[in-house]
Amino acid sequence: MNADELVHDLVALGLARGLTLLVHASLRSIGWVDGGAATVVTALRRVLGPGGTLVAATPTEENSDTSRAHLSVVAGMSVRQVRDFRRGMPAFDRFKTPADTGRIAEAVRTAPDAIRSAHPQSSFAAIGPLARQLMRRHPVQCHLGEDSPLGKLYQVDAWVLMLGVGYQSCTALHLAEYRYAPDPPRRTYQCVIQYRGRPQWRKYSDVVLDDSDFCAVGDVLDKEVMQHRGYVGNAECRLMPLREVVDRATEWMRVHR
Repeated sequence: MNADELVHDLVALGLARGLTLLVHASLRSIGWVDGGAATVVTALRRVLGPGGTLVAATPTEENSDTSRAHLSVVAGMSVRQVRDFRRGMPAFDRFKTPADTGRIAEAVRTAPDAIRSAHPQSSFAAIGPLARQLMRRHPVQCHLGEDSPLGKLYQVDAWVLMLGVGYQSCTALHLAEYRYAPDPPRRTYQCVIQYRGRPQWRKYSDVVLDDSDFCAVGDVLDKEVMQHRGYVGNAECRLMPLREVVDRATEWMRVHR
């Protein structure tokens, strides 16, 4: 596919000019694309136009001592090897540390005019007129809650595009985890940050993030919220208003969690 063909499919799906869009995407699911991930980002920006803002989750899950990604890396190491590995882990750098959510998210992050939020594990990157507003102030104690870019996307009535991915990749559902109970379960996180020019492990407390029931939530969203469904290339896609996604997921979690 080329950029023109991608634009055609995105418009047919329902994507429109001027939207603020959180995209979760799999380049492999689309099929062959001339120019790869950068072409997909170009097509998305063409459809959104100069008044639209494109946002992608750009997390660094390996910057942790408990995440699935980190535990996979250290699996099979001795206690000493794990200790030495963690001592040598580089600090998060919002300008240089790659995203671990695929090539399209990385293409958003590395765009010349992109702005990235500062969270060392759960950052986002954005391009467009609302980028600075959405990425400003992302405190370490708020992975994906009200003070994160996700909370700000809810406030500006953004949309979610799931391009060739399932509901377990739908970051917006995590905002519901902060809302479904007055005091949702919390836990201690730890990651490597830059402090006085040197890497340092930082501990902090935040809400427990658990995507194990996101597919069940997705079954409900497909029936009650999802407004546009179609294909971009070979990738099955869903386009939905983020606010309705979060509100319905919050209701579901109040009953089922």
